Amino acid sequence: MILSSVKAQEKSTITLENTDDAPTISRHIYGHFAEHLGRSIYDGIYVGPDSSIPNTDGVRNDIIQALRDIQIPNLRWPGGCFADTYHWMDGIGPQEDRPSIVNTWWGGVTEDNSFGTHNFLNLCEELGAEPYLAGNVGSGEVKELADWVQYVNHDGVSPMAKLRRENGREKPWNVKYWGVGNEMWGCGGNMTPEFYANLYRQYATFMGDWSNSGGLYRIASGASEDDYHWTEVLMRDIPKNLIEGVALHSYSVIEWNDKGPAVEFTEDQYFKTMKKALRMEELIIKHLEIMDKYDPNHEIDLIVDEWGGWYNVEEGTNPGFLYQQNTMRDAMIAGATLNIFNNHSDRVKMANLAQTVNVLQAVALTKDEQMLLTPTYHVMKMYTVHHDATLIPVKLSGLDYTYNGESLPAISVSASKSEKDKMNISLVNIDSKKRNTVEIDLGALKAGKMKGEILKSGKLQDHNTFENPDIITPEEFTDFDSRNGKIDVTLPPFSVVVLKEI
Repeated sequence: MILSSVKAQEKSTITLENTDDAPTISRHIYGHFAEHLGRSIYDGIYVGPDSSIPNTDGVRNDIIQALRDIQIPNLRWPGGCFADTYHWMDGIGPQEDRPSIVNTWWGGVTEDNSFGTHNFLNLCEELGAEPYLAGNVGSGEVKELADWVQYVNHDGVSPMAKLRRENGREKPWNVKYWGVGNEMWGCGGNMTPEFYANLYRQYATFMGDWSNSGGLYRIASGASEDDYHWTEVLMRDIPKNLIEGVALHSYSVIEWNDKGPAVEFTEDQYFKTMKKALRMEELIIKHLEIMDKYDPNHEIDLIVDEWGGWYNVEEGTNPGFLYQQNTMRDAMIAGATLNIFNNHSDRVKMANLAQTVNVLQAVALTKDEQMLLTPTYHVMKMYTVHHDATLIPVKLSGLDYTYNGESLPAISVSASKSEKDKMNISLVNIDSKKRNTVEIDLGALKAGKMKGEILKSGKLQDHNTFENPDIITPEEFTDFDSRNGKIDVTLPPFSVVVLKEI
């Protein structure tokens, strides 16, 4: 657990703790989310097999390679709000027989359903990622979701398995992760938690499992932000044999009615964004307190399946497409949030950044045949050292980032040890102006030679563009010194550093 920041210090001090019962940081914390929203699927991920843009079965090859390079562990689809308007059978079978759909949530565009279940699950296989399917509870039926489970998972003789084979797929995909609706308190149906809990019980009961992968992992549509009553009702009213995870959604947004610009933001807007991002720790702690009351043996996991920065769309773009640029501010959000998830990996077992391509805090942006990688992407890649590594608990006594009379902890940290017993330490300095010195006390732990990598830039507003896609890329970091069981590190303003033992 990270302790509170302490003032009146010259440097931040971090102590690594050696413990025999530390949890594993699930690689699924580093998951992603691809909704039918704006240019996320069509043009972002999928261009069609006849496109002049190099592709594999219609999916852009540059996107496939980029996601492989960050070892994407899972991908959530088809929504989001879109999930509760999506009828999966519209997206299977011959293309000429598929009906169109109006995306009422995002821009009112008409889609042709050319990207459907087979496309998505085959993409996940190509990426080596676990699919996370979000089922339609808001406008769907119990049978519809039950049939979807059977279609993708049944390996024997059944109506849906027969249909899958007729559509060209002999063996099932064995999909483990299933969302039972999305944001049921809002776009999923504006339900009360009591109503949804009962509805969830019905849907989960009929989601039969025919896979050989150890059973379904059913995730209930969880709370928005600090709606602790929602979590209380779900944990109280849903039997443990029907649920494996409870979701939580939280965005780093200043104000919903005035989100501010993605690039030309002020320091005031930056500070408020980071204040909201760091609140993730408080939300996790308080939701887990409720979950632990009903689940003292920790059988049900917390799943933060939507998180990230949310700003005003770029000028001249469709407001329903949620297209925004990605700056060093987003790198700060990503680094600090992932550190929080790592430090709570005993209970947080999956998270999904919103969203993968061309939407919100994307890791990649596309423009015709061009693709660029964002600062967020580079943080995700730097943090792959933590995938399925053992958490090293940390204690932090840190300096503050102070602005306009308010203070936030300037330093964020998490640490892990790989299966080869190699140590990894990720550090973030969110201070917009000050370099900060950090002393890391390894305690009883021993570390060999370390190497460092840093993501930094000259201005918080800096970002990669299609004209200059490599303005912000990771560099070698050498401004640290290891001696006598301690590591002294000097972090530039608004920077992310990863130290790893070699």
